[in-house]
Amino acid sequence: MIDHKQGISRRQFLKATAAGVAVGLAGDPSWLCAVEQVDLAVISGEPAAATRKALETIGGISRFVKKGQRVVIKPNMSFAKTPDFAASTHPQVVVAVARACLEAGAGEVLVLDHTLQRAELCLERTGIRDACRNVPGVHVLAMQDRKFFQEIRVPQGKVLERVEVLKDILDSVLISVPVAKSHSATGVSLGLKGLMGLIWDRESFHFRFNINQGIADLATVIKPQLTILDATRAMVSGGPGGPGDVKKPNLIVAGIDPVAVDSYGVGIVPWYGRNFNGRQVEHLSIAHQRGLGKIDVEKLKIVKGTA
Repeated sequence: MIDHKQGISRRQFLKATAAGVAVGLAGDPSWLCAVEQVDLAVISGEPAAATRKALETIGGISRFVKKGQRVVIKPNMSFAKTPDFAASTHPQVVVAVARACLEAGAGEVLVLDHTLQRAELCLERTGIRDACRNVPGVHVLAMQDRKFFQEIRVPQGKVLERVEVLKDILDSVLISVPVAKSHSATGVSLGLKGLMGLIWDRESFHFRFNINQGIADLATVIKPQLTILDATRAMVSGGPGGPGDVKKPNLIVAGIDPVAVDSYGVGIVPWYGRNFNGRQVEHLSIAHQRGLGKIDVEKLKIVKGTA
C-alpha cells in the first residue's frame, strides 16, 4: 500500500460536509453528444446480463464503436486479487463489453491496465484474462514497460504540464470499465480515478502535487467515449487493494459523462459507514467546476432497469 501524502485521506473524506468542495459553474464536456437523451443507464442483475442491458439502454455499443476500429477497454486489474475482493472489475463485465465491441465490428479489442502488482498474478487472479481467453480478437495485457507509453501535453493542466499515457489509447476508442471501491487517498476510486491506470508515473500524483487536481487534469486529455461502472460489488472500506468490507449492489451504471457516472456511483452505497454525494469527492467536484461533466444526480436523466 502506498503511503499517500497528497489528496483527501479516508479521515478527511469522512469529515466532508454536505456542502462539499466549492462548486463553480456547471458545464457539459464539449465531447458529449448534444442529442443524447439518456444521461445514465442503471441496471440491476447478474454482471454480464446487466452490462448488456446497460449498453442497450444507453443507445447501443454501435454508437461508440464502428467497423474496423480498435477498442481499448480499461478495467481495474491492478491488484492480484480474486473478484470477491472487489479490487478489480468483474471478469464477466469485461468480457460482455468486449463481445459487444466485436459484434459492433471492432477490428481488435485490447483490455489494458498498468498493474501495480506482478503482472502475471494480476492477470491470473482477477479472472479477466481467463474470461477473455476464448474470444477471438480480444487481448488482455498488463502494461508495465515504459516503452508502451508516450508523453503528451496537458494544455489545460493545473498541476500537470505533460504526462506519459499508454500509446494505444491515442488512436483507439476508449471504454472505461472501473469497479466501485474505496481509496485511501481519494475517498473513492471509480472512473476518473481509474484513469491513473493509463499513465506511467503515478508516484507524482501521490507525492508531488494534489492527487485530486491531478486526476482532474488527466480528465482533460484522457476522455473515454463510454464509462461503465461495475457496481456488482463495492469495496466500501480498505481500498484500493483490500481486503475491505464488500457490499453487493448488483448494479451496472453506464454513461458518456464520466463525472455523472462517478457521482451516481458515490451514492450507491455508504463508504466507511457513511453516505456521501459526488460534490463531497474532491476530484469529482474539481472536474465538475472545470466543465468536465455533470455532478448533480437529481438533474440527470436516468433510466433504470433489471436484466
